[in-house]
Amino acid sequence: MLELAKAMQEMTCDHPEAEQMIWDLSQQLGQVSGKKTYGYLPKPMKKLVDEIIDQMVRLPTVDACYQTWWELQCQVEDYYSEEKKRIRPPLSQQKGFRQIKNAVIKEAEHIRINKVSFEDADMQDSGEQISTYDMSYECQELQSVANDESYPLVERDEAAEQLEQLADAGDAHAQYIIGTAYRDGGLLIPDTVKAQKLLERAAEQEIDAAQYALGNLYLSNDADIHDPAKGIYWLKRSADNGNDYAAYRLGKEYLSGENTVKNAAAAAEYLWQAVNNGNAYAQYLLGKLYLMGEGVPKDTDAAYKWFTKAYYGGHTYAGIFMDSIDRGEQRSPSVMLAATRLLYHMGNIFRDNEPVPVATGIQIDRKRLQELQRKRIALGHKPDDHELEQQQGFSMKFH
Repeated sequence: MLELAKAMQEMTCDHPEAEQMIWDLSQQLGQVSGKKTYGYLPKPMKKLVDEIIDQMVRLPTVDACYQTWWELQCQVEDYYSEEKKRIRPPLSQQKGFRQIKNAVIKEAEHIRINKVSFEDADMQDSGEQISTYDMSYECQELQSVANDESYPLVERDEAAEQLEQLADAGDAHAQYIIGTAYRDGGLLIPDTVKAQKLLERAAEQEIDAAQYALGNLYLSNDADIHDPAKGIYWLKRSADNGNDYAAYRLGKEYLSGENTVKNAAAAAEYLWQAVNNGNAYAQYLLGKLYLMGEGVPKDTDAAYKWFTKAYYGGHTYAGIFMDSIDRGEQRSPSVMLAATRLLYHMGNIFRDNEPVPVATGIQIDRKRLQELQRKRIALGHKPDDHELEQQQGFSMKFH
């Protein structure tokens, strides 16, 4: 089941029927005031949400995953009640998967408000890599010892202390190394305030990776450090110093408008910097902008060019748009991705609903535990017999 759920998360999906239904729902959501969750929708919209879910189950991978879950669930039920034939209900009527309904509504709402999505969860972010070319030999050696887990902890701690001394003396690379160590924890106790101060000292010395890390730190959700204006400022400094990942992050920020004023033209300018150096995720995003005419003139040929580059650079989602353009379709990018993104969410939800064994033994909820104990007592066992099982490796987890 986990393998099927993982496949759902990783695959792309061309499902015109489901996509059309999600589009229809997005248009109807504009009539709903207040909270847009399943429980607050009118009955006709709830019915449409259910139909979308059951339409997705027609995909072979989803159907196989649901069937596997259902068979496992039937085995579980057989432990607590007499074995009987059970008919698999539609997924939309399965109480344990109500999260899928709100996932459908969320995707439809994104279409309604024309929200740009990025599909970059799997991106390997290399924006914080630093070259050792300008790093002092002493700094390189100390960093190597501090990071090498084969060394005794006392030696690694000593290397970290000496790196801090170098940082205090003004070594920009040492400031960056210790700053990220305080940010991430591990050898050092996490301290975002210390991280901010050290990264800022390195950033002032034009270390682009430090500027990028500092910008991301200011844009994080850490209440002690969150400062969007400073975050954007340092990302710009980093991008000006040639950091393509900072340029890509700025493109995303100007498109989302969450931490700065939304500006598609500015987003396109920063994406151009990143694409010229081969960033596949920036190429993909620029292709979407050309397809929508956001920040750049609408140009399907230019969009296809950048999608092709992104696809051969490893961005699988770009293939969806290439196929759609080849077929001459005129749907919005959000609609084209609706089924694929919903499939990703469904994979997560199936994964979370898989009963995972724990090292301490069996997990069982209170209601079933009480029912099991009643049956055990009826068979002549003492009420506290389960304590012996706990000592032998079984534990009961109450939910």
